[in-house]
Amino acid sequence: MTQIKSNFDDEAPAGVDRLSASPRLFENDLLDKLSRVHWSTPLFIYTPVVALLLYVSLKALSPPAVAGAAALGYLIWTLTEYFGHRFPFHYKHPSKIGMRLHFLVHGVHHDHPNDPLRLVMPALLSGPIMLIAFVVLRLIFGLPLAYPVLMGFIVGYLAYDMVHYYTHHANPTTRLGQTLRRLHLMHHFRDPNRGFGVAAPWWDYVFGTQHVKSRRRDESGRA
Repeated sequence: MTQIKSNFDDEAPAGVDRLSASPRLFENDLLDKLSRVHWSTPLFIYTPVVALLLYVSLKALSPPAVAGAAALGYLIWTLTEYFGHRFPFHYKHPSKIGMRLHFLVHGVHHDHPNDPLRLVMPALLSGPIMLIAFVVLRLIFGLPLAYPVLMGFIVGYLAYDMVHYYTHHANPTTRLGQTLRRLHLMHHFRDPNRGFGVAAPWWDYVFGTQHVKSRRRDESGRA
């Protein structure tokens, strides 16, 4: 098993960029292979699910109702993204098992943030999240209203995964793309306790975890 490292103290093999390195996580070859995911995989898995949910939703509800419910589902995802990243992903339990789980779920990404095969969620993680979401949404909204809400939730998840990959491997030319990339890379390289919203950075401003300008930069800017 991969030894647990803390912060950015690990050494990459000679000739390998540590930020882009892809360390082995499991002794089992199949599990280790499943931990690596091409960025397009979530699109192939969930686009048909979104299409099916849209079809079922429009058969049972009016287009305005579907649009409104989908928007609500997207909003629910953005909160899930923010709080999931802020708390479960960044919680470090002092036990060896807790440290191991943290490293597997999120720590490896902070140690090797540009690993191209560990920037989107593997189906082993996203699948259970979607199943739990469906159960919870069905209990809250009932059927058929839960279908478009879940559709919006999944669309939000796909946006998160695609934006996450984009911020690490694209050279954005638009102001929006540059802002998203800058905010997320600040989370990695300036302050990991701020900037938890990847595709929905506005929640950081709502909950007070936005990145703040340093006094040194402010003073130099006024000088």
